[in-house]
Amino acid sequence: MKKPVSKKLTIEKATGHLKTITEHKMIVMDLCFKIGLTKQGLLHDLSKYEPVEFITGVRYYTGDHSPNAEEKLEKGYSTAWLHHKGKNKHHFEYWMDLQYGKGVNGVRVGGAKMPLRYTLEMACDRIAACKVYHKEKYTSRDPWNYYSIKADVVAPNLHEDTRTLLEDILQLMAVEGEEKALAYMRWLLKHPQQYEGRKYKSIISSHLKNPDTR
Repeated sequence: MKKPVSKKLTIEKATGHLKTITEHKMIVMDLCFKIGLTKQGLLHDLSKYEPVEFITGVRYYTGDHSPNAEEKLEKGYSTAWLHHKGKNKHHFEYWMDLQYGKGVNGVRVGGAKMPLRYTLEMACDRIAACKVYHKEKYTSRDPWNYYSIKADVVAPNLHEDTRTLLEDILQLMAVEGEEKALAYMRWLLKHPQQYEGRKYKSIISSHLKNPDTR
């Protein structure tokens, strides 16, 4: 049986949480700078340093996964996460809303198409999270593998174009490595018409569609 996480606020937990979120931010910043998202790299996840998120992060800190997940296990929801996803547009949950003309009786809850720059930041965010938590065991396949584990839950809530682009990036990284994935993201920022204002059509070679067969 899993041992409950202590909710006590301590200097050690505060230091550990501060180190984790700052390391994550620095990695995302580096990735964003490399693809041309300078402003978003600088502003990424600043809300994590606000009391509503930081104190909760310290209270539920474990060091090997998100404190928000621990709060959700206890309460069924996370106050820190509700605040975070409402202030950070690189999370697909920010774009969840009623979608008309779809689903039962012509309405359902679903994701709107995310702007290109936030979709790319989301990819950088997922890569950085795996690097932080997997540490020396990290490989370039980890972001795709982690996405795949939750794909049945996450994918239906993403707009089709956003999902296809995110999967393209993570699969490209799994098969060809980080530099190729970053190069593709840089190219997309220079050719936004491939995604914005039209249906996104994957231009990733079909052999990348199942990286586990490589």
